[in-house]
Amino acid sequence: MQTMKKLIFTCCSPDVFRKLMVQFRRTDLSHEQYVFFYIDVFGDSLNSKHRQPWARGDKDDAIAKEAFQNVKILTYREPQNPEYSEFVTNLKADARNTFNYTIKDTLMNIIAGGFYDGLMLYAHALNETMTPSGGRPPGKVVTRRMWNRTFHGVTGLVHLDENGDREMDFALWDMMDTNTSTYQVVMVYNSLEEQLTAVPGTALHWLGGVCPPDVPVCGFKNDNPICLAKTFTIHQMVSIMVFFIFTMTLTVTVFIYRRMKLEKELVAQLWRISWEDIQMSNLDKVLRSGSRITLSLRGSNCGSLMTRDGNLQVFAKTGYYKGNIVAIKYSNRKRIELNRKVLFELKHMRDVQNEHLTRFIGACIDPPNICIITEYCPRGSLQDILENDSITLDWMFKYSLINDIVKGMLFLHNSVIFSHGKLKSSNCVVDNRFVLKITDYGLSSFRSDSDLGKDAHAYYAQRLWMAPELLRMEAPPPQGTQKGDVYSFGIILQEVALRRGAFYLEGDPLSPKEIVDRVVLGEWPCLRPTMDLESHSPELGQLMQRCWAEEPTERPEFNHIRLLLRKQNKESRTNILDNLLSRMEQYANNLEELVEERTQAYHEEKRKAEALLYQILPHSVAEQLKRGETVQAEAFDSVTIYFSDIVGFTAISAESTPMEVVTLLNDLYTCFDAIIDNFDVYKVETIGDAYMVVSGLPVRNGNLHGREIARMALALLAAVRTFRIRHRPEQQLKLRIGIHSGPVCAGVVGLKMPRYCLFGDTVNTSSRMESSGEALKIHVSAATRDVLLEFNCFQLELRGEIDVKGKGKMTTYWLLGESSSQ
Repeated sequence: MQTMKKLIFTCCSPDVFRKLMVQFRRTDLSHEQYVFFYIDVFGDSLNSKHRQPWARGDKDDAIAKEAFQNVKILTYREPQNPEYSEFVTNLKADARNTFNYTIKDTLMNIIAGGFYDGLMLYAHALNETMTPSGGRPPGKVVTRRMWNRTFHGVTGLVHLDENGDREMDFALWDMMDTNTSTYQVVMVYNSLEEQLTAVPGTALHWLGGVCPPDVPVCGFKNDNPICLAKTFTIHQMVSIMVFFIFTMTLTVTVFIYRRMKLEKELVAQLWRISWEDIQMSNLDKVLRSGSRITLSLRGSNCGSLMTRDGNLQVFAKTGYYKGNIVAIKYSNRKRIELNRKVLFELKHMRDVQNEHLTRFIGACIDPPNICIITEYCPRGSLQDILENDSITLDWMFKYSLINDIVKGMLFLHNSVIFSHGKLKSSNCVVDNRFVLKITDYGLSSFRSDSDLGKDAHAYYAQRLWMAPELLRMEAPPPQGTQKGDVYSFGIILQEVALRRGAFYLEGDPLSPKEIVDRVVLGEWPCLRPTMDLESHSPELGQLMQRCWAEEPTERPEFNHIRLLLRKQNKESRTNILDNLLSRMEQYANNLEELVEERTQAYHEEKRKAEALLYQILPHSVAEQLKRGETVQAEAFDSVTIYFSDIVGFTAISAESTPMEVVTLLNDLYTCFDAIIDNFDVYKVETIGDAYMVVSGLPVRNGNLHGREIARMALALLAAVRTFRIRHRPEQQLKLRIGIHSGPVCAGVVGLKMPRYCLFGDTVNTSSRMESSGEALKIHVSAATRDVLLEFNCFQLELRGEIDVKGKGKMTTYWLLGESSSQ
């Protein structure tokens, strides 16, 4: 017997173990703080009547029944496949007919099945190693052929590792009903996947209702001082009560605060986009250009338009929102009811941020234009790329795309969205850097099945990726299941490996309806796509088979898939820069057939220069410079300027390394840059810890500039309250904000590194509003206050008259929040 923290493992005969448990029950111990695991691999103790290992028919039965409530029994798991059942039936018949011997239903029958599988394995290995002349191969050669091998035997999926050891599954038995004291299987351990799975409808039974602690309260020797001192003084009781009340009060306060914050986010509806703010993209100019255009209906759901010279590719319905091209996914629903379920779905979509998931920008619920707005990836879907014969994909590139899918799905499965439900190659899109991103996830309330009839070709073609257990449901869950996503990933693996379409079958091709119908039937052997070992490695083929296994529990998780792919693809361990350069090099090679190399390089560099120019200068100013025009300074009658800096930044810089300071500012302003994209504002510059934003220029927006800056400031202040400094996670970052409205003059200054600068007293006053403000507050001038009053939705508090440097006495206000949207 070996004693450990929390667990006691025993391995002995059933009679000895029963005596041990009887003695344990009679001891003066806290029995609910101990648990015994009895290792009985062949289940000898469970062969008793009604599987009651405690029953012996003697005077100790009653106390043994109570003692076994602390016992869990570990055995081999009996195979569940039909081949094993048929094998055991034949084994019993042969034993009875040939030897007049009756074989009982015990786990010992696994030994016979193991002998059978071992003999079959030896026969297969011997056949594979036989020389053409029929000579007997050396024993070591046959043995090596048997190692590191997986095959289906009568006992199920047989896997031998690199050392020739077989992976076995185990079952954990527990007393489910304390009245009958009958044992049954509650958990199953899969050795191949190293995963412990609970049996549906069961749960571990713990004496006392909870899992025992790591160490008994009184210790293993009853030497804990807590148990020695049975009485408490009045001061101790008072201290305990005060601590308890304080803890409960703090817990309730935190819960109420988080609840109020959540409700405020739901009411704010930051995701909502008005249809008037979306400008539909116009392809008429392309159609009038005289270029020959082909329409591919085999690609993405919306098709893909592309010219022969590769100048235009539109793989989805697109539009412009705030000057950026976005993808528009329409919904067939007539209207969307904004209940709490839908609001939470939209909030979760805004919270999910990952480089391998398309960014959710917002949703429009204005009938009849109900749609989802997401990031647009100009390279089209993975299905488009695989069906384009002009694009050459080597295995390094294929592994890169596959790894992107795995990373995206791993993040999705660990997020609140939990699963995808409609994973397929057309929902895996590629951006202009050839980074694959997963789209069409979440928001099940917005999505609905197409109006295609069930006999339509497209209806069944879209279900080639769906798992068998979901196909058999009349109404499968719209969000799908995680195991169903793994099945879909296995189908995509075959698409990438062979590039012959989804669910490719060698020989006579079947229609999508015929394929789906046969998959639903689940006849053995189950219909699955064809594998070609000449096109991919055997390890990748094994991974495909595991992913599209008929039994969902046999499919691996995405974290395990990532480890397997990492072992197979040694080249994927290069750094990010090498990977990016390799992708760009591969893309350049693919374009050699379409355009000349020098012309392509020129267009690529021009694109980079324009992208950099658009980040430095406003779009309208950049367009003037591109046309060779002189940018004249322009006066604006009314704008609103935002200034902020970090209180105590000098002290933080003095106590931090330069790299930590740079990391802090990069994390903070990356967060800020993502937030201000949701408002009609222009970021002027950042100098050190100072952050300057303006609204109302270079594009005038009437009096909306005050509202946009106010809402942006409230959003930034809310974000900084939850912001955590990496090297000082316990320290609260204190942001000081100042806002002022008035006239300014704006223009481009300089030739080298030109900057779009603002001039005028409004800029100075905005800076003074920030410097004379307070930490974690928004300081607003009277001019801005007058602008905000027009909207009648902002909460303002009078600060009073303060002495502002260079301005004298000024009446200022605090911006507290927004009561309602307008």
